[in-house]
Amino acid sequence: MSVRLHWFLPTGGDGRTLVDRHAYSGGDRSGVTPVSGVRTPDIDYLAQIAKAAEHLGFEAVLTPAGTWCEDAWLTTAALAQHTERLKFLVAFRPGLISPVLAAQMAATYQRVTRGRLLLNIVTGGDSTEQRRFGDHLDHDQRYARTAEFLEVVRGVWGGKPYDFDGEHYQVAGGLTAVPPDPLPQIFFGGSSAAAGPVAARHTDVYLTWGEPPAQVKEKIDWIRGLAEREGREVRFGIRLHTIARDSSREAWAVADRLLDDLDPEAIAGAQQALGRSESVGQHRMLALHGGSRDQLEISPNLWAGVGLVRGGAGTALVGSHAEIADRIEEYHALGIEHFVLSGYPHLEEAYWFGEGVTPELAGRGLLADAPGNGRPAPGGAPLLVAGGR
Repeated sequence: MSVRLHWFLPTGGDGRTLVDRHAYSGGDRSGVTPVSGVRTPDIDYLAQIAKAAEHLGFEAVLTPAGTWCEDAWLTTAALAQHTERLKFLVAFRPGLISPVLAAQMAATYQRVTRGRLLLNIVTGGDSTEQRRFGDHLDHDQRYARTAEFLEVVRGVWGGKPYDFDGEHYQVAGGLTAVPPDPLPQIFFGGSSAAAGPVAARHTDVYLTWGEPPAQVKEKIDWIRGLAEREGREVRFGIRLHTIARDSSREAWAVADRLLDDLDPEAIAGAQQALGRSESVGQHRMLALHGGSRDQLEISPNLWAGVGLVRGGAGTALVGSHAEIADRIEEYHALGIEHFVLSGYPHLEEAYWFGEGVTPELAGRGLLADAPGNGRPAPGGAPLLVAGGR
C-alpha cells in the first residue's frame, strides 16, 4: 500500500489567514472583519492551484460542498479543461438530488474527463446548513438516507434496469445509459454511530479528520471491524492541513503568525457556531483544543490551531519536510493510504509540500510513482514562499 497524495481547491475563497469567513457568519458578512490578502475563488486562480497540484504530482484535488462555496460539479468540470491527469474529488450532499440523476451525472463526468472523477459523500452534520437546501431530516435520518442513496447509485451503475423500494427512495427501472468506466471511488466520512455502518457497507475509502494517531487507529479499527462483518474491505484516508518548511523553526513561525492573526472575538464567534453542530466529528475536533490557544500541539507536529476558527478539518502537520514525512509515515503505518491536504494560501503551500515533503516520501519508497512524470525530483527547493503581511 503506497501513500496517495491529494490537495484541496478553496472554492469558498483563499488567503493568508485562518479566518474562515464563511463558516460562522450565517451568510451575514456585516460582522466579519475584513482581512488583507483574501483571494476570490475565480476560475483563473483555481486553475493555478489545479495546475500546480498536477505539476507537483498530487493525484486529485478535493472540492467542498455547501452554500458558502462554488458548486463542485460545475467548477471541477471547468477545471478539467485546464488539466490533463488531475482527478477531482467532488463533494456533494446526497438527498438534494435524485440518486439516479447523480449516477447519471457521475457517468457523464467520468466520460467527459476520461476517468478523472472521485466522489466525496457529505451527509451533513449541520441542520442549519441542510435547511438552506430545503432538507429537514435530522442527523441519523440523513445517514439512513445516504445509505439508500449509495445503494441506488451503485445499483443504477450495474448496466441494467434497477428497482429499489426504501424509506427514502422508490425507483422503478433506474439506469444510466452507459455506466461509468471505471466506477468512481466513493469517499465518505463520519464519526457517529449512524455513520459507521454506511461506511462499512457502501464506501471505498473512509475519510477521517486529522486526530492524533492513537485516536485515528481507534477509528480505523472500528470501521474495519464493521466492514469485515459485511464481508467487505474499506481503505482509509485522512484530511489534514500542512505547514511545511525547510526547518521546524520556520514552520512553527508560520503557525505562530497565523495564530497571531486571530483576535479573541473571531475565535469566540467561531467556537460558538461550531459548537452547535450536530457532527460528532466536529465535536471531536473542538475537543482537541477546547477553544484555547494554549497547548495547541496536541501530538508531535500536529497543531490544532486551524480548528479555532475553521469548521471541518481543524489540524495541521507543522514542521520540517522530514518531520512531516515522519508523521505521514506514522499514519500510513496505521493503515492510512489517502492523504487529503491543504494549506493557507493553497497555491504557495502546495509548492512547499510538493517540493519539500514529496521528495522525502519518494526517497522512503512510500509513493507509487517515482519522481518524474510530474513529480519534483528530490532535493528541489521551494520556488514560492508564503510570505507574511
